[in-house]
Amino acid sequence: ICEVPAPTGQELKRARLVATFWQKRGYMAEIDAVNNVYVRRNGSKRKAPTLLLLAHTDTVFPASTPIVVQRKGDRLCGPGISDNSVSVAAMIHLFDLLDELDIKTPTDIVAVANVGEEGLGNLLGARTAVERYQAQLGAVIAIDGGLGHVTYGAVGSKRWRITVRGPGGHSYGSFGAPSAIHGLSQIISAIADLQVPQNPKTTFNVGMIEGGTSVNTIAAEASALLDMRSTDIDELDNLARQVQTIVEQHTRPGLRTAFEVLGERPAGIRSLDDPLIKLAGDALRWVGIEPRFGLSSTDANIPISLNIPSVCVGVTQGENAHTLQEFLVVSPLGRGLAQVARLCIEASLLLQQN
Repeated sequence: ICEVPAPTGQELKRARLVATFWQKRGYMAEIDAVNNVYVRRNGSKRKAPTLLLLAHTDTVFPASTPIVVQRKGDRLCGPGISDNSVSVAAMIHLFDLLDELDIKTPTDIVAVANVGEEGLGNLLGARTAVERYQAQLGAVIAIDGGLGHVTYGAVGSKRWRITVRGPGGHSYGSFGAPSAIHGLSQIISAIADLQVPQNPKTTFNVGMIEGGTSVNTIAAEASALLDMRSTDIDELDNLARQVQTIVEQHTRPGLRTAFEVLGERPAGIRSLDDPLIKLAGDALRWVGIEPRFGLSSTDANIPISLNIPSVCVGVTQGENAHTLQEFLVVSPLGRGLAQVARLCIEASLLLQQN
C-alpha cells in the first residue's frame, strides 16, 4: 500500500490496489466519485445502527517521491508507512481476524479507505462517507495515530490564503508605489501580535508566503497561507474575526486584499464518560497498554462535530511522520490489531443495545 503514491487529491491508484485486497478476500469493494473505497461486513441484526471505520489513504508526499519500504530490524521504513498505510492494512486484516475467528457482530461494519485527510484535503473522504451513512450511523472509529492514544476531541481549523495586490513598478523609478510584499508583511506582523487563549487551546501560524518578481521590482502581488486552530468553535470564529479586522485595518492605500478559504475542519469534543471512549480505553488496557486521552485533528472531526459517537485510535508506534525518514515499529502491531478488533466488537454490541 505504502509504495503506491497517493498525494491528497490523487488517491485513485492506491484506492484500486486497496479494493483488490478486499476483493481477494471475497468482499465487494466500491470506489466512489471521490475515490473512497467502501466494504461492508454484514452483522446479525440488520436493523441495528451501522459502525463506520475510517482509515485515510492519502499522504503528504508528491507523486514523484521515491518510495521503497525497507525492513530494518523491528522497523518498517518508508514515507507514509505509519501515516497512514499501516492503518489501512490493519483495517483489512481486521476483517480477516473477525472472519477467521467466526465472530459475527450484531451490527454491520462498513470499512472505508478514505481520501482527503492530509493537508488541504479538507476531510473530503470522511465528510463524504459520513454523509452517505448518516441516517443509519451509530458510531465511527477512525484508525490513525499512535498506539495508546485515544482521540476523543476534534481540533477545528480554518485555513486561508491572504492575497495582497498592487500596481507594482520599478524599485527605483516607481519608488513610493505601494508594495504588495510590504503590505502583506504588515498584516502578518499584526497577526503575530494577537493574544489567544491557552484554554481552550487556540493557535495560528503563517506557514507559507510567496510573491514578487525580482529584487528590483516593487511587488505587484504577495500571498500568505494562514492556519488557525482551536478545540472550541467559538474561539476559532473569534480568531478568524480578529484576523479579518487586521487585514481590513492594515491594508495600505493603493493595495487590494482578498481572502480565499482553503479548508475548514469542524471542532468538537466527546465526554470522557462517553461509552465509546470508555470502550476504547478498556480495549487498550486489555492488551496491556494504559490509554492516553487527548485531542487532535483527524477524520473523526466530522462525526464528532455532528454529535455522533466517535473516537480515533492507532495500531502501532511510529516516528518522523511527514518526512522521508518515517518509520513504524513492527512488534506492537499484534496488540494494536487486537485492540481495534475488541473495540469494534464491543462497539457493535453497544450499538445493538441502544
